[in-house]
Amino acid sequence: MKIKIIGIGSYIPNKEVSNTDFDKHVFLNEDGTPFGYPNEVVIKKFKGITGIENRRYAETQHNASDLAFFAAEKAIENAGIDRETLDYIIFAHNFGDVKSGTHQTDILPSLATRVKNKLDIKNPKCVAYDILFGCPGWIEGVLQANAFIKSGMAKRVLVIGAETLSRVVDDHDRDSMIYSDGAGASILEGTEGESGLLSYESATFANDEANFLYFGKSYNPDLDPDIKYIKMYGRKIYEFALSQVPCAMKSCLDKSGIGIDEVKKILIHQANEKMDEAIIERFYKLYDKTAPKDIMPMSIHDLGNSSVATVPTLYDLILKGKIEGHEINKGDVIIFASVGAGMNVNAFVYRH
Repeated sequence: MKIKIIGIGSYIPNKEVSNTDFDKHVFLNEDGTPFGYPNEVVIKKFKGITGIENRRYAETQHNASDLAFFAAEKAIENAGIDRETLDYIIFAHNFGDVKSGTHQTDILPSLATRVKNKLDIKNPKCVAYDILFGCPGWIEGVLQANAFIKSGMAKRVLVIGAETLSRVVDDHDRDSMIYSDGAGASILEGTEGESGLLSYESATFANDEANFLYFGKSYNPDLDPDIKYIKMYGRKIYEFALSQVPCAMKSCLDKSGIGIDEVKKILIHQANEKMDEAIIERFYKLYDKTAPKDIMPMSIHDLGNSSVATVPTLYDLILKGKIEGHEINKGDVIIFASVGAGMNVNAFVYRH
């Protein structure tokens, strides 16, 4: 038996923030000193490296659990199931619900419980819980659903990835331009057919890598040092991703028994365009191959990096014909992969 994604949905906030909206920001170095060049140059360099032109922020009245609920409703509708038949709700996020204008995270009750409440699911045997696994959280949730279903503990699982990163960024850190908000949700169940999850890899590197992403004070020394924001060592993450993600993808693909030439699409976490391109290039080099054109669909240009939401949202958009030049057909082999805080790396091979 394999597990299959029988329903998919996403929620993309309507509030669009372009690169030019950062023109008046006061960007500072880590030591609090100003940059030696204007924001116009900062933004141009940022666009060249990340590929990001626009990103989406949640409306003031919505929290991460609201975005998740919107995506979950769409996934349930897409699957055409009775929501009362869900055995688990697994919600991957990083910072909980952060109310607009505040800095405090709220995870009591769990966000998965909040989504179950909003979905008005009455069945108490539908177990709802959260996982913290960095940007690879949605993929890890899929792997947990795989274990539950194959063990007989569940027949049908809702896996969600949602985040409002715009509410935990330091406005004085140029990396703040990377992050965005969004949600993606999927319904998984067992199948005896050819479609479904074929193999997977998952790993946590927690020596020096543990602190590549962290919560730290603002680069503005005049701000309260006890208020923390998402921070990262970008160069170290870049080097880590290039060394570890292609190897995890290769191990995963080799375990599946599928040849590299059979892979139709690679849906990778939308973190940084140049980094993702380098990962794919290095992955194909492991097989002495050149990456095919259009193997890697991208949504980061207009949606930014919404962490756990990027991969399920990308999958949903492709299936609904909203990523120009890309489609997924029955029988196509796809690799899903991600990297993020932990440092965590995971992947799975899937036949649509």
